[in-house]
Amino acid sequence: MRIGSTRTPGGARVAASTRWLARIAWLAALTGCGPVPEASPATDDAAGPKGGDDRTGHYQVVGGWWKAAASHDEDWTWGRVAGVAVDNPDRIIVVTRGDLPVDFDDGRPWAEQARPGNFIVVVDRDGNIIENWSQWDSIMREPHTVYISPYDPERHVWVIDNRRMQIFKFTNDGSELVMEIGQANYPTTMVEARTNDEPYVFGRQADIAFLPDGSFYVADGYWKTRVVKFSAEGEYLMEWGRPGDGPGEFDLLHSIAVDADRRVYVADRRNSRIQVFAEDGEFIEEWPDIFDPVNIYIDESHAVWVLDATLNRLLKYDRDGRLQDTWGAYGEAGAIGRQPWPGGLVLPHQAAVDQEGNLYVASYNGGHVQKFVPRPGADPDRLLGQPMLLN
Repeated sequence: MRIGSTRTPGGARVAASTRWLARIAWLAALTGCGPVPEASPATDDAAGPKGGDDRTGHYQVVGGWWKAAASHDEDWTWGRVAGVAVDNPDRIIVVTRGDLPVDFDDGRPWAEQARPGNFIVVVDRDGNIIENWSQWDSIMREPHTVYISPYDPERHVWVIDNRRMQIFKFTNDGSELVMEIGQANYPTTMVEARTNDEPYVFGRQADIAFLPDGSFYVADGYWKTRVVKFSAEGEYLMEWGRPGDGPGEFDLLHSIAVDADRRVYVADRRNSRIQVFAEDGEFIEEWPDIFDPVNIYIDESHAVWVLDATLNRLLKYDRDGRLQDTWGAYGEAGAIGRQPWPGGLVLPHQAAVDQEGNLYVASYNGGHVQKFVPRPGADPDRLLGQPMLLN
């Protein structure tokens, strides 16, 4: 759905006149006193094509792109697919939270039913698995998001595991772990997290955003309520935030991003808003009434795209926080016996765009990543552009 409106001077009077004339014509046709108007032809004109519901926006989904892993069979399939990052169009990196039974019981906690494995996989442009980083399965618990810094010439892969309470930095090929931050498997409760002021102790950290000098912000997180900044070497620099719903207060920091003016955007998930800060943590403004913001992506046009996990939508805002566009719909179930449909979102959790303009969305509850390609003649304003880069 494109957000926008036009207003015609004297519009109310024109509308009333139009309704009056339409009623006269209808009565005339009904009584045989006038011509019956013909239906307009079903052609595309300046107003756009007829029909449609914008469920995939100006994209079309690549059907059957996401495929089973080698270890999947009639009993096991993908579990929670949490994150996706792009190295290049032939190398898409995906993090999951292990496998789940095909007959998964919605009435039991998913973690009790999960099988470890397939935590980090790499797929090609056709969705074929070309790498499985099983050598790191022993240190993974619940990977949450995955990133490659756009400023890093070596293209290291960063994985945020918010159940093990650590951030991992790997070489691009996954052969070496070059940095880890956080204390493994501690804290174990929210109380422990919030009463521990040690800067390297996370509280189910959720996301990361990079700066050109290699330093980075961490959204921390589900249990703690802070933005924390580290140097390129992983040294603690600063932090801000506290529990609550006022300015600079948080209730589940789930995503973080930085714009061209180095303003820091934070998805304050349970408070249903985006908060915007200066790079030193000074509060600037909030964008309220965003129901369930889980991922923020700022593109080269300075558009701020937000994934809404509950509404199953992608929302486009300008830098002043005004909603410009929205598309997406729930795709897991339908009325009158309809099956899940290709392109439907099921708790979208992270999005990424490759160098060819293709979009990838990890659906956490859907157990898949979907690849969307721009439709022929797509409006560039309705597409997610390349990532915005700071100078």
